[in-house]
Amino acid sequence: MIDIEGLSKKFGERTLWHDVSLTVGQGEMLALIGPSGSGKSTLLNCLGLLDRPNAGAIRHEGRDITRFSRREARLFRRDVLGYLFQGYALIENATVEENLEVAVKPRRALRGKTGQSLGQALQRVGLAGRHKETVHRLSGGEQQRVALARLIVQQPTLVLADEPTAALDRDNTAMVLDSLREMSRSGCAVVIATHDDTVREACDNVFAVGAPLASQSS
Repeated sequence: MIDIEGLSKKFGERTLWHDVSLTVGQGEMLALIGPSGSGKSTLLNCLGLLDRPNAGAIRHEGRDITRFSRREARLFRRDVLGYLFQGYALIENATVEENLEVAVKPRRALRGKTGQSLGQALQRVGLAGRHKETVHRLSGGEQQRVALARLIVQQPTLVLADEPTAALDRDNTAMVLDSLREMSRSGCAVVIATHDDTVREACDNVFAVGAPLASQSS
């Protein structure tokens, strides 16, 4: 799915990480771990084409996505990527339904894609019948459920999750992990930046970002 080859990132004179190489396979859940400031979120941002590395390549199905044009990057985000963030990234003054429609509309432009309905997605995350509620009235755990439903509707093949359980209780953390595991079983690759040992243990592999001898392990 994704091959990272010799990736390096600097901010001024500071090297955040150097010569990072790893592969994330189809259907794999990978945890990015490391202390605060080690560059986990920056690595996710490079994968999502929100930031650029200083050296190296990120290949998706053989194509170096770091060299994409603006149009190619936009299509890659639309057709391949799904995001799950600690802050949920929802439109707070809009309804649950309107937030999911944001993901549905781009998918309608893709031929041969038959996604789940909004109602089905909300039922899977335990929010059936709540599509007309305004997002800012929901709890943090419920907002993360909406964000998960948006991913289900979107049907990405690569999910990037940045500390998705940091503000959640145990039950909602389990719900997030179960949902991401179900997506991985359907063939989606999932990359999670996390400090949470529960998340780490739920993943197939672990990569220590910024460690002197960073390596992938089961």
